[in-house]
Amino acid sequence: MHRDVKPHNVMIDHKQRKLRLTDWGLAEFYHSGKEYNVHYDYSLDMQSLGCMFAGMIFRKEPFFYGRDNYDQLVKIAKVLGTDELSAYLDKYTAWSSILSLMLSSGACTKPKNVCRHSRKPWTKFFNADNQHLVSPEAVDFLDKVLRYDHQDRRTAKEAMAHPYFFQVRAADNMAS
Repeated sequence: MHRDVKPHNVMIDHKQRKLRLTDWGLAEFYHSGKEYNVHYDYSLDMQSLGCMFAGMIFRKEPFFYGRDNYDQLVKIAKVLGTDELSAYLDKYTAWSSILSLMLSSGACTKPKNVCRHSRKPWTKFFNADNQHLVSPEAVDFLDKVLRYDHQDRRTAKEAMAHPYFFQVRAADNMAS
C-alpha cells in the first residue's frame, strides 16, 4: 500500500508516456489479517486516485479541500451524498459515532436530519474549462473508483482494464 497517493507524488514521463508513483515513505506491504493502526488496504490508494482523477478532469485541485479530517469528510459527503455514507458506515461501523464526531468538530453544526446532502451528479462539475477532459468513460471510471465502500471500489487491475484506458492501450499497441 502506498498510502500517500497525491499529485506531488506522481511523475510523468511524456516522452515514454509513463506515470511513476514516487515517495514510498509511508508504504507498507498489505498482509490480510495483520493488525494496522488504521484500517488500510489497497483500496485506500484507489480512493486517493479517484480524488486526484476528479481534480484532473474537473480542473479543481484539490477536488476535496477540508480544513481538518472532519471538514474533509463533510466536503466528500456534499459530493458523494450522506445517504451513501450512512449506508457504508452502517455496514461497517456505527453511523451515530461518526455523526457525533462531525457535530463535535463543528464540521456539521445542524442536527442529523438537516446535515443531509444528496449525491451530486458528476455533470454538476462540468464547465467550459473542463468539457474537453470529461467523457462518458472518464465519468464512469471516476464513479467506479471514488466510492465510500472500499469493497465496491475497483482494484488497480480492474481500473486499468476500464474502457477509459482503451485509447491509451491502442496507441501503445500501434507504437510497438
